[in-house]
Amino acid sequence: MKPPVRVTEIAAMRKLSREARAAGKSIGLVPTMGALHAGHLSLLGAAREQNGFVAASIFLNPAQFAPGEDYKKYPRPLEKDLGLCAEAGVDAVFTPAAEEMYAKGVVMFIEPGLLADQLEGLSRPGHFRGVATVVAKLFNIVEPDRAYFGRKDAQQLAVIRQLVRDFDFGVEIVDCPTVREADGLAVSSRNACLSPKERQAAAGLYQALQAGQQLAAKGERRATAIAAAMAEQIVEEPLAELDYAAVVDPETFEDLEDLDRPALAALAVRIGKTRLIDNAMVELPRGRAKNAKK
Repeated sequence: MKPPVRVTEIAAMRKLSREARAAGKSIGLVPTMGALHAGHLSLLGAAREQNGFVAASIFLNPAQFAPGEDYKKYPRPLEKDLGLCAEAGVDAVFTPAAEEMYAKGVVMFIEPGLLADQLEGLSRPGHFRGVATVVAKLFNIVEPDRAYFGRKDAQQLAVIRQLVRDFDFGVEIVDCPTVREADGLAVSSRNACLSPKERQAAAGLYQALQAGQQLAAKGERRATAIAAAMAEQIVEEPLAELDYAAVVDPETFEDLEDLDRPALAALAVRIGKTRLIDNAMVELPRGRAKNAKK
């Protein structure tokens, strides 16, 4: 198992990427904030399969945390992460300090627009501005052919796709399926913050998404009714506090009234002090009426 090259400076990362390209290799990038888990490993595996040179970034981006969020408490197991990158066959790990990425502070941000004004954007003002800005910087530094993101962060994925379109980045965005635990809980770095009782309660997010999908499968076409069914499932759990339950257009993230096309069911729930998000597609069964009566 050959350990990846670890670089902390922008110039060094750019040099490695350009050397790989000069050698005729395609470049895959997996941006992360560290605390790697099975979801990240699935992204790294896809990148390794599809590219000659794989770079992972481990950068806890302060620009995407709002005041009062868990930036200082976010786990930082760097040595473990480097070992997992080695096992995944990563060629280079970019681990810059905040002072390297934002050497003169953040003077200019990328504003994601209307797409970032829904759901997570309402709950976490400025979050997607920080995400879009740091991803644009990583694209300019690494110059990847492909970049890999998980579907669990569906709104983030949509923002990044919009970023690529609007700023003409020559990067293919590869989305990978959400990795789940045996009880359906989406794998997340924040799961480690849950107590045993909270961890058990957190399985309710997936159960709520399933409740919404099942209601649609029975013919319900009112998005508000499906969202209400998900919310009801969450509020039955004493340890859970609902932030939002919504059924939205998967591209614009605007609320839907009736389901006349595939939609995205999305949840944000606080379990104790830990905020978790999840989502699932709501497909329309063939042959069902558009507006079924209850």
